[in-house]
Amino acid sequence: MTILKQEIHSQKKATLIWSFSIGLLVTMCVLMYPEMKSQMSNINQMFSKMGSFTSAFGMDRLDFGTLVGFYAVEGGNMIGIGGALFAAIIAVSALSKEEHDHTAEFLFAHPVSRVRVISEKLLSVFSIILILNAIILILAIVSILMIGESIFWKELLLFHLAYLLMQFEIAGICFGVSAFLVHGGLGIGIGIAGVMYFLNIVANISDSAGFLKYITAFGYTETADIINNGKLELKYLFPGMIMMVIGIVCAYGKYTKKDLR
Repeated sequence: MTILKQEIHSQKKATLIWSFSIGLLVTMCVLMYPEMKSQMSNINQMFSKMGSFTSAFGMDRLDFGTLVGFYAVEGGNMIGIGGALFAAIIAVSALSKEEHDHTAEFLFAHPVSRVRVISEKLLSVFSIILILNAIILILAIVSILMIGESIFWKELLLFHLAYLLMQFEIAGICFGVSAFLVHGGLGIGIGIAGVMYFLNIVANISDSAGFLKYITAFGYTETADIINNGKLELKYLFPGMIMMVIGIVCAYGKYTKKDLR
């Protein structure tokens, strides 16, 4: 597990920066809730008149005046966008950086198979994402306790599980892309995460574009659906996990036969 440990260690600073940046933004949103609670009725009325904007973010199906509704909108957007970008950046460079940084000849001069390298790098990507989400969840729980509110355990854990699975999916896809790259694919990773987020907004606004929910990784992270149904939307989750597996399989298939530069 030397490669796994080295990968996690090399991303330690980035992981902590992203984790606490997203976590502290979520904390700030939660700490703002008591001050805004008295104004929530006016805010709900304002959002109800904003047409497709409220549909885009699911605010037309949430009670912004409750902590769970407030957290779903404010905290959900922070974790969704930030987590997706981080997962894409970490995964898309996992394999390609060996050629980009000219370390492939050093790594593969050791008695280690390519399958093992791919496996440990994949495990490191998922481990880093788990660390990110654990820190964010802890900060979220602490911030809710700080304002003296009861923790909505079921919804909170479902929210964060959905975000975690979404990040795994994006990471799996970007990991597969990484095997085909020689130079850094930062822009490609960010682009994949950004396009998926945009597709989810389009699907929320237009009923005719509802099929996009099966393509975007954000389809099963809709907090309004989680609150109203009390579960994740499996019809969107299963296609997402299949896309993740396809990405991982492509990484193994390409990288084990790739002529490394």
